[in-house]
Amino acid sequence: MLDRPLTLRGGLVIPNRVAVAAMTNLQSHPDGLLSDEELTWLARRADGGFGLVATCAAYVALDGKAWPGELGIDRDACLPGLTRLAARLHQGGATCMVQLFHGGVRADPALTGTPTWSASTWTEDAPGFTPPRIGTLDDIHRTIDAFAVAAARAEAAGFDGVELHGAHGYLLSQFLSRTMNPRDDGWGGDLAGRARLVRECVRAVRARVSARFGVGVRLSFEDFGQARGMDLDDNLAVARWLADDGADFIHVSLWDVTRNTAKRPDAHALPLVREVLPADVAIFTAGKIWTRAEAEAVLAKGADVVALGRSGILNPDWPRDEHVTRPPVTRVQLAERAVSPVFADYLTKWKNFVSD
Repeated sequence: MLDRPLTLRGGLVIPNRVAVAAMTNLQSHPDGLLSDEELTWLARRADGGFGLVATCAAYVALDGKAWPGELGIDRDACLPGLTRLAARLHQGGATCMVQLFHGGVRADPALTGTPTWSASTWTEDAPGFTPPRIGTLDDIHRTIDAFAVAAARAEAAGFDGVELHGAHGYLLSQFLSRTMNPRDDGWGGDLAGRARLVRECVRAVRARVSARFGVGVRLSFEDFGQARGMDLDDNLAVARWLADDGADFIHVSLWDVTRNTAKRPDAHALPLVREVLPADVAIFTAGKIWTRAEAEAVLAKGADVVALGRSGILNPDWPRDEHVTRPPVTRVQLAERAVSPVFADYLTKWKNFVSD
């Protein structure tokens, strides 16, 4: 099953069911332009047989940039590097996508030069947290346009699709949140209002790209980490709406694919999502998948594509190699896997991942 191609409903073909998950890696240049390190890291996975390779989260507007070394897709100056990257990933045999991103309150004013904004303002008991200002209608419409223009830019660069990052507590997730978005102007409050931003972004993206260009959304279905105010039934409804709006796939972001949902402890998220989506809308998922047997079990639950994060870092030939390396690993081993020193430094923050 893992080796079978998948055709999305617009006609885009992914050569197998194994993807590199979009991951923060801090490897781009300070101005958001592509670096050789970023290209080498992704190209190694394309060469290793991954059917789909996704970039790290790429900011669609400067006020959404969240960390140093984040890839940009916010201006035409990014096009030469993006074009080079898409061509190299295709050379390796992979379908390739850009993950489109806006950090909202998780953006970094030190990088953007502007205060953060979101659906509303609130405080968190976290070091260095600065409450966001309330986003204006101009902010909202400007951001919808930024997602659409970024998607068109990705297609112009030669990419095959985009994934809108609507998970993990970033801007689109902040608007979806029951706790972060009490707006009463049609862009918050009830579910229709809270889902309006991500839906308008998908519609705007779909209108700016070709029918074959893949469009998907990554969603957190329940609370975890910075994703707060997420309700399972709310987001099942949102997933269906997004399919109606033109999404070709929904990426179900699960931190652990073996766990059932918190709201329905007897039910796994994947069959629930499969039940609400049209049959021709694909499901991607990620979350502690290491072996082929684990990946096949995830497909059996209803997923169409498994996206590998940590296992993809340590096993660049995962689709072709039965041997699985697990952490901890040394910096030398990471370098052998096309992980740059700056990415390796970032990985030291993951408990028991880097051994020296």
